[in-house]
Amino acid sequence: MRRTLIKSATVISMDDAIGDLGTGDVLVEGSRIAEVRPSIDLGSGDAEIIDGKGRIVIPGLINAHMHTWQTGLRGYAANWTLLEYFRRMHAGLATVFRPDDIHIATLVGALNQINCGTTTLVDWCHNNPTPDHTDAAVRGLIESGIRAAFFHGSPKPEPKPGEPHFSEVPHPRREVERLLAGPLADRDGLVTLGLAILGPHYSTLDVAMHDFRLARELKLIASMHQGGGPVKTPGGWERLIEAGLVGAGINIVHGNDLPDDLLDRLVDLGVSFSVTPENEMIQGHGFPITGRLLKRGVRPTIGIDLESVLAGDLFSAARIALSMQRALDNAEARQANGAIPATTTIPVREALRWITTEGARMLGREHQIGSLAPGKLADLVIINASDLNLVPVHDPVATVLMQTSLANIESVMIGGAWKKRNGQLLVDGLETKKQLLAQSGRRLVQDIERQGRVA
Repeated sequence: MRRTLIKSATVISMDDAIGDLGTGDVLVEGSRIAEVRPSIDLGSGDAEIIDGKGRIVIPGLINAHMHTWQTGLRGYAANWTLLEYFRRMHAGLATVFRPDDIHIATLVGALNQINCGTTTLVDWCHNNPTPDHTDAAVRGLIESGIRAAFFHGSPKPEPKPGEPHFSEVPHPRREVERLLAGPLADRDGLVTLGLAILGPHYSTLDVAMHDFRLARELKLIASMHQGGGPVKTPGGWERLIEAGLVGAGINIVHGNDLPDDLLDRLVDLGVSFSVTPENEMIQGHGFPITGRLLKRGVRPTIGIDLESVLAGDLFSAARIALSMQRALDNAEARQANGAIPATTTIPVREALRWITTEGARMLGREHQIGSLAPGKLADLVIINASDLNLVPVHDPVATVLMQTSLANIESVMIGGAWKKRNGQLLVDGLETKKQLLAQSGRRLVQDIERQGRVA
């Protein structure tokens, strides 16, 4: 069995029983963590020894929401509001994607996530008009080596004459069953299946009922966007709750416009929430609901959302969520008391939970990932804390959350296998993949502009 021993590192385990180790060792055996202790002596045992001096070891990050199929359009939508995005992306650019475009975007997007320290990606794929598009996305995730939850969605073009609007189309059972019987059959595999459904905000009540029931029957997470455009089914959440279809396994993305009384009910029922703070503020969703969730005793998960708009760095997303909520809390205190709060309202460790342990909890995999503890899958990140921008380290958690960038991600391990070492991704043909992504992006833009559908 392959063994790796990381020696004398600062270890932020995110496990309440183990805590932080100012100097600690992490032993990996096969695909799992065997031990996390201040010192591990293997004697004459055979293992790869990693010198962890000047390094910080953390659990692999969990990106709770990203539309990876848009990687080839990086930055193209940076100046769009949400309404422009609906028109120019879903009704426009999305319609000219070929399976090969989906494949290379998903592959390179997932590789970039690994490069940035993400070991688990929730790929919310809602541009899959054919099984070939779906299979291309799944193949890209598998080839990248990332741990992923492939959330199977549905495209949202403008209907042609005689066709129903996408809000009237139930999630395709046959396609979901095909995936469960084929490439995503293993519920504990490296890439697993979830459903990216429309939900009551973007579908008719009949479709919402169908999709919630399908997810429950097949025991799959059902994730949906909430907010942004006009509500398709007013009172839809209440009807779904009355039908007993809302509870653990339901994931709401955004949720900025949820009224307090409904948010209370959803929290009480065990619904999880994924916040994409930077994109929500850029495109006009409203302020992230981070603080509203914390006041109700639950934590959000954090996602990137759209690389067509912004960078895929999860540390930055967590910082933005933390900073935005601190700013709102500070403003509220000044309004109420005429003074800045005596102490900060959210510590940095809390924000680190949003991109580690809470992501694992949302996926129902907290027993496998999200923290460093014996028996869990060996998904971890080594940060070079001796880099110029990180020295000196007074508080390792603050260093990780507030100051770490892509430049400091030295090594990444997923399931006991190194995916990045000494600052370099361990992937063949990366330059060719980048060229294919660039060619795909150029063709997509040229095709849609040739049609005169993107101003």
